[in-house]
Amino acid sequence: MINLRPVEEDDLPFLRRLTNDPEGSGEFQWYGWNNPHRLRQRWEETGMLSDDGGVLIISADGEPAGFVSWRKQIANLASHYWEIGLIVAPEFRGKGYGTEAQRRLVRYLFEHTTANRIQASTEIENIAEQRALEKAGFTREGVLRGCGFRAGAWRDGVLYSVIRSDLPRLV
Repeated sequence: MINLRPVEEDDLPFLRRLTNDPEGSGEFQWYGWNNPHRLRQRWEETGMLSDDGGVLIISADGEPAGFVSWRKQIANLASHYWEIGLIVAPEFRGKGYGTEAQRRLVRYLFEHTTANRIQASTEIENIAEQRALEKAGFTREGVLRGCGFRAGAWRDGVLYSVIRSDLPRLV
């Protein structure tokens, strides 16, 4: 059983491990070393929650298991949508936590914001995340050729979305 909760100060070393350590982030999320103080600065400024996005901890039986994030993307002058992502800690992968966390985040964003669309993308080789998104109720929209640079190469991605009218079919 998982829950989503706001980031606490004690979570910052865990988040650093998942974002600034190749072992913690995993093959598809390692983009090189970054500012080790960035997370603390963001937490002190906003608590990692703002009108333009946020981060929530995935909690499994009270223990941090990963995080979900979202950020506002402008669609046009009248609307926006959310782009979401997540990283699950290596010791919690393969247990369905990512799927459930994405479902819960979708429900949360549709219940608390006016956005009509939530999207997520992943590398075309990240089959586990594609399955998780599909199980969470996302629809595969297409391949994004050469959209992301990681580990010295440009890589293709896959774009997924869920819209508000999909909500009744989500488990």
